[in-house]
Amino acid sequence: MQPTLEQIQDFKGKYPKQLYLLFFTEMWERFTFYGNRALLILFMVNYLKFDDAKGNIIYGVYQSLIYAMPVLGGMMADKFLGQRKSILWGGILLALGSFVMAIPVKESFFIGMGIMIVGNGYFKPNISTIVGSLYKDGDGRRDAGFSFFYMGINIGATLGGVLCGWVGQTISWHLGFGLAGIFMIIGLITFSLKQNVLGPIGLPPSKEKLKAKSFAGISNEILIYLLSLSIIPLFILILNYYKIYSYIINPFGIAALIYVIYTASKLGKEVFLKLMVAMVLIVFSSLFWSFYEQGGGSLQLFADRNVNMNFFGTHLSSAAVNNSITPIFVVLLTPFFVWLWIWLSKKKKEPSSVIKFSLALMQLGLGFYVYVFGAAFAKNGIESLFIFSLGYFFMVTGELCLSPIGLSAITKLSPAKMVGMMMGMWFLASSYGQYLAGLIGSLMAIPTEAGTQLSASESLPVYTNIYGKIALVAALSGLLLLLLSPLLKKWMKGAK
Repeated sequence: MQPTLEQIQDFKGKYPKQLYLLFFTEMWERFTFYGNRALLILFMVNYLKFDDAKGNIIYGVYQSLIYAMPVLGGMMADKFLGQRKSILWGGILLALGSFVMAIPVKESFFIGMGIMIVGNGYFKPNISTIVGSLYKDGDGRRDAGFSFFYMGINIGATLGGVLCGWVGQTISWHLGFGLAGIFMIIGLITFSLKQNVLGPIGLPPSKEKLKAKSFAGISNEILIYLLSLSIIPLFILILNYYKIYSYIINPFGIAALIYVIYTASKLGKEVFLKLMVAMVLIVFSSLFWSFYEQGGGSLQLFADRNVNMNFFGTHLSSAAVNNSITPIFVVLLTPFFVWLWIWLSKKKKEPSSVIKFSLALMQLGLGFYVYVFGAAFAKNGIESLFIFSLGYFFMVTGELCLSPIGLSAITKLSPAKMVGMMMGMWFLASSYGQYLAGLIGSLMAIPTEAGTQLSASESLPVYTNIYGKIALVAALSGLLLLLLSPLLKKWMKGAK
């Protein structure tokens, strides 16, 4: 017998039992995503022989599209499919995209990436929306629940980064991509078999509307799937001709922003101001991700060229190390942050989401400054693995003050009928940040002469010069948000 919404939300203890299903489903999806992410720029630079600038920008465009597609995926879930069907459809495409990338021909790379962009658009926003639906409005355990969910994300990211990164870099690039797809299938099976515990959460808003035939005798559900597949060639084209992307993302972002403001203006002053706070957080999150996502671009190449990967006499794969450090820290630190937010909440001293965001940006800046500081102690242009890890440590403490908190804040500040769209806007901001990350990474392109790269001593200052500027901008942005926090707190009308 399926539980009712009231039974689900009236749970005892820290977490509703449904959260564990979402935890494991998201864990394996993140294995797939981060398993592929570990290999992307190294594959482009070392296998496809793209230069650094081209590799960074294509990576940024791909990541941007990955995070832009959830706007449409969230809207389709809200209006037609519901979150559950969207998650299953997205997972199928993510697995398929990984297997296509495993085909050992160059053309399969962009095709697989195009399929994964669409798959992520349906999967990513909707599983987060379901997490928010497990809690009643005003439930102080919501942030802790999202932090726990975020730990599942990072367990999957750790395993995917280590296994796929190592396999891809040491055995076969294409085998690494294929391994990522296998674990997405595990996640799909888990969710499909156990989804009934979600009761009414995530079901289509109207089964009749979904089954209705509106074009050539095809139901709306099948039509949505076919239209999803039809836009894959567009994404493949954009990845091949990546310079046109700025003419797409900028107008799209402006149009989405205008639509949100217009829609919010019809819902009354209190709802409007809450949504404006959500938009402020979304804008600052975009800046955060433009710096943080150097981890998949310039920091990936920095690790490969300027970091000593010897760990107690064992030479480690740079792809595996770089893509596992952050999720390992997230897994280790999340229990502390879960305890911290609950403890502060009980004492009525928990900082608002705005202050948490400001702290996140300051800590991110500190993380990048560690790399600048470490350059003074580098030997022949090679920084120690300890310094490299320490920088990521501070970046992750910043991430834990922003990413799970942001997901929770969007569900708290948005009215029920706009949660899917606002979650899409959250990922759209991440999308823009990813694109900016690629552009920033291209500024650190290491020049080559006759196919020979600069030495480590010559490339180190190229990276640390930009990292120093990132540190300064991030810290100042955090300070600005801190100064704005009293005003934004008033607009939140009691929501934290």
